Amino acid sequence: MRSGGASCELTDGTSAKSFMFGYLTDALADLLFGMTGLYGQWRTERFFFDAVTTEIRWVLRRPDETNVVLSIHRLQDLAVSLGLPDGAGELEWRSTHSRAELVHAVLRAAEEVLERHGEEGYRELWQAHPFPMAGLQDLRRLHSRHDACAEHAEPPRPAATAA
Repeated sequence: MRSGGASCELTDGTSAKSFMFGYLTDALADLLFGMTGLYGQWRTERFFFDAVTTEIRWVLRRPDETNVVLSIHRLQDLAVSLGLPDGAGELEWRSTHSRAELVHAVLRAAEEVLERHGEEGYRELWQAHPFPMAGLQDLRRLHSRHDACAEHAEPPRPAATAA
């Protein structure tokens, strides 16, 4: 992450792709909340990053309960692209992962950003948006419960005390 923008690096062990986007988009929050949608009733989730006049559209499709097809499309004119179908853009990336594997990777990346910069440092770099702690916590909770991930387990709740 750099002041003024950030990059997103994707790799699936076979290929890699990098996307640059501007600081006006709340990209990390959009990514985290988009991933939480993988635990809901809808089979497809969409969100986008503003790459300064270009839309980087993420499409998460669940063909079944455990797998996710991740497609990323680049649409050239953000001023009109939000109403266009996915196929109107250029397919930049497509890969299939288990939901657990994909969400785990996103959590690790977000946690690395938080560890590296802290909430205050993130705000200084990103300027327009605070670190999306609520999105990180929601995704941790869902991943821990539904994918049985011990690494991202919810912290134990304090025992209630009698008054």
